[in-house]
Amino acid sequence: MEKKFYKAETNLSICYSIEKSKTSCGVIVFLHGLASNMSRWSEFVEFTSLTRKWDIITIDLRGHGLSSYRGDISMEKWCSDIIEILSQEGYKDAIIVGHCLGANIAANFGILYPQKCRGLIFLEPIFSESIGGFLGILKNNKFILTIILKVIKTANSIGLFRRKIPLLSLREMDLKGREIIKKHGDPEALKKIYGNPIHDLCYIPLYAYFQSLRELLKPFPEKIDSIPKLFIFSSGRLFGESLDVKKILSKYKNSDVTIIDSFHWIPTEKPAELRKTIEEWIKKHNS
Repeated sequence: MEKKFYKAETNLSICYSIEKSKTSCGVIVFLHGLASNMSRWSEFVEFTSLTRKWDIITIDLRGHGLSSYRGDISMEKWCSDIIEILSQEGYKDAIIVGHCLGANIAANFGILYPQKCRGLIFLEPIFSESIGGFLGILKNNKFILTIILKVIKTANSIGLFRRKIPLLSLREMDLKGREIIKKHGDPEALKKIYGNPIHDLCYIPLYAYFQSLRELLKPFPEKIDSIPKLFIFSSGRLFGESLDVKKILSKYKNSDVTIIDSFHWIPTEKPAELRKTIEEWIKKHNS
């Protein structure tokens, strides 16, 4: 895939990759999750049949990967970045596929730019009403995040920040994860590296990380009835133990749902099933 940049601000260029098909039906944009980057989708793009008829764009979201940034981040800014990249490449609309945080961004994109959206695919979206644990504490005590962000912003303003942040390869991480599953015989062992804040913070600026958490804890948008939607959940629902799928989906018209038998990390545990699910849904709604 060709790597390119969109100049979003004086001190910020958004990195994205694009692969064009010979007979394009349009473009599909893939968004990664929190503390991740476009490499989340590199294996998917290499093996998917979608590249025969669809152009593919993967993005390092503002604050992540090669789009590292210590300025202000919001759902609106992420969505605006997507619009600008589509405009730069000459596309009028797109199918948006998002994983975790990326799924929530995709939903907000559907709200803000419905005319630009041919379809939405949500892989393990986060519904704030269903989360518990550390995220639940932050959700119910938003002042904690506010204080953390003020402290980090002040530290950054006087030059206290990491000068170099390593780039995480999600593809290599997935290979390692599969070896862990093979060794332990249980995908729960993946919690040592996936969804671990200490691990995540090695690969993203602190200010970007905690702003992303703040945005992730906002309610998942509901008024996107006119756009075809696919929800993909794992059977384990690690970060949504109390999630009532039927109740959630009753709020969303024009939607399909697929539950893949996995602990939580579908791209790592069941990559072939994930590709098939997305490919068949796109073919069904864009034939």
